[in-house]
Amino acid sequence: QVQLVESGGGLVQAGGSLRLSCAASGRTFSRYAMGWFRQAPGKERELVAAISWSGGSTYYADSVKGRFTISRDNAKRTVYLQMNSLKPEDTAVYYCAGSTVVAGTPPLSYEYPYWGQGTQVTVSS
Repeated sequence: QVQLVESGGGLVQAGGSLRLSCAASGRTFSRYAMGWFRQAPGKERELVAAISWSGGSTYYADSVKGRFTISRDNAKRTVYLQMNSLKPEDTAVYYCAGSTVVAGTPPLSYEYPYWGQGTQVTVSS
């Protein structure tokens, strides 16, 4: 059974930074792509960033390019999302997701069958 546990969310002022972590257990973490999604109230869940199994390929939504950085440490079975220059519109529940795709950075939520419980990020203006 796959388990993903997020941490690092919280309340921050606009312009501040947070670092989310996602610890994985239960399967061969290093073989598969990972992603961070977010869902704001009344909005659909969206892919924020994704990273390939090796870390050599990454994807970012246009809204976070230049501000967010996704990374992974396969030895620690952990994926990170460094969020800088946060804006009120970044407020959402952030979810770590595990893919079954080996190559690249899958863009669609159905390609991620494994999900964490979510962590709240609130950015005040």
